[in-house]
Amino acid sequence: MRLVVDTGMHAQGWSREKAVAYAMDTLGYSEARAANQIERYMVWPGQALAYKIGALKILQLRAKAQQALGPKFSYAGFHAIVLGDGTLPLPILQAQVERWIADSR
Repeated sequence: MRLVVDTGMHAQGWSREKAVAYAMDTLGYSEARAANQIERYMVWPGQALAYKIGALKILQLRAKAQQALGPKFSYAGFHAIVLGDGTLPLPILQAQVERWIADSR
């Protein structure tokens, strides 16, 4: 729903009302809850899309680390690398994870 309304409002010209109705219909939200969510996306274009792209990249990096390290893989170690330096551009995060994989072998 978040990806659809973010794109709908900022690329397809959806009105606030159309986005609220979509949230209510899709997730069964009350009007107040739907409006709260939609108003957040109204003022932060691309946030839902960026969040999803980041989540998918982190999952991809985790799978790569799990495969490369096998029994040496550690969720705690992976989380420390991903979260340790705060918000990073994805290419820098990828480089850090790849360095961690190489150092952990």
